[in-house]
Amino acid sequence: MGMSFAYGPRNDEESIATLNKALELGINFWDTADMYGVGHNEELISKVLVPNRSKVFIATKFGFRQRQDGSTNYSGAPTTYFDGSTAYLKTAVEKSLKRLQIDTIDLYYAHRIDPNVPVEEMVGAMAELVKEGKVRYLGLSEASAKTLRKAHAVHPITALQSEYSLLTRDVEGSILDTCRELGITFVPYSPLARGLVTATVQDNTNLPSDDFRRTLPRFEGEHWQNNQQLVAAFAELATQKGCTPAQLALAWVLAQGEDLIPIPGTKKRKYLEENAAAVDITLSEGELHNIELVMNKYPNVGQRYSDGSLKLVDH
Repeated sequence: MGMSFAYGPRNDEESIATLNKALELGINFWDTADMYGVGHNEELISKVLVPNRSKVFIATKFGFRQRQDGSTNYSGAPTTYFDGSTAYLKTAVEKSLKRLQIDTIDLYYAHRIDPNVPVEEMVGAMAELVKEGKVRYLGLSEASAKTLRKAHAVHPITALQSEYSLLTRDVEGSILDTCRELGITFVPYSPLARGLVTATVQDNTNLPSDDFRRTLPRFEGEHWQNNQQLVAAFAELATQKGCTPAQLALAWVLAQGEDLIPIPGTKKRKYLEENAAAVDITLSEGELHNIELVMNKYPNVGQRYSDGSLKLVDH
C-alpha cells in the first residue's frame, strides 16, 4: 500500500527494487488491493509479478470505490465507500486482472463486509470466480467470527486479513479461535502499528501532508504522548534483545501462532531486509512477559482508526 499512497510520496524505482529484493529473500506472498493508489499499486506490482509469475502468490482485494459527489479526504483525494455487490465484484475482478496482467488471482479478498449485502450473497458471487478460474482462493478482511462462519458455510474461506499488532488486539479470542477451528489462515496487516512501534516516527508534526497517519488517533494529543513513552520503553527491550524495535514487534506477532502470516508493508529495501530478519528471532516466555508489562504500563494508546473508518469494521 505504502508504495502507492497513504505514507507520503511515491518512488516507483525504489519500489521496483524492493519487490525484486523480496524475491531474492524468498518473500513470495504479496498483498495489494485495487484501491491502493486507485489501481497504481496493482500496475506497479505487475512489472515484477509478470516475469516472475511462478514465484509469487499474489493477493488483492476489492470493494472500496471513490465517491463521485466531490467530497475529499485528508489528502484531497475523493472519499470512498464500500460496495460488496455482485455487480461491482464482477467489474472489479476484471480490472484487477488487467492491471496485474495475469489470468488468475491466487487469493481474492473482500476488503470489508458490506452491511447492505448479505455476506452469503457476496461470497457466493466470489465463489463463481473460482469456478471461472479467475481466482484460486477466497479471503475476507475485518470480518467478525459470526460473519466468518456464515461465509465459510457458502465457500471455504482460506484467509482472514485483519489488523493485529502489539497495539491492536481486537482479534484475540473469538476471531482467532474461529479461524483455527475452521482452518483459516490469519493474515495480520499493520503488524508494526502503522510504523508506530518501530521508533522511527519521532515527530508527528513532520509527517507528510498527505500521510494517512495524520487521521489516526494514535498519532494525536494524549495518545501520542502515551505512545512515545511506550515506544521508548519497547525500544529498550529491543536493544536488550540485540534487534530493532520493528524486528521485536514482528517476532511478537510471529510468536502468536504458526498459522499467522504477518504482512509488514514497506517501500524501501533497507526496511524489507530488516523486517525479513525478524523470522530468525525467538522470544522466551520471560521476554514475552516483559513486552506485556510495557504494554500494560502505557494503556492509553488510542483507537486504531478514526470513528468513520471504524464503522467499516464488522462486529
